[in-house]
Amino acid sequence: MIYELRIYETMPGRLPDLNNRFANHTVGFFERHGIKVVGFWTEDIGTSNRLVYMLGYDSLADREAKWAAFQADPDWNRVRAETEQNGPINAKVHNTILRPTSYSPMQ
Repeated sequence: MIYELRIYETMPGRLPDLNNRFANHTVGFFERHGIKVVGFWTEDIGTSNRLVYMLGYDSLADREAKWAAFQADPDWNRVRAETEQNGPINAKVHNTILRPTSYSPMQ
């Protein structure tokens, strides 16, 4: 199992829009494409305009296939366009692929 840590920095004032899109749309698309959600977080202390989340995959190849299918989904592209009619939601996206160590409880 590998994990992908993603951090979305939103445009000023757009974190509620991003949370709404994830809650009402993106999570369903992840489910449709077999992308395992580990969890979502916002920061109580730290940067106030970020959504942090983690996804799980069987392998890098599994990630590539599922992410490509998600990105190509016409329904997702429609929702993304609709939710960005007032401009982009995200200013910056960071993602990191993580592999558990042999002593990690998440193997």
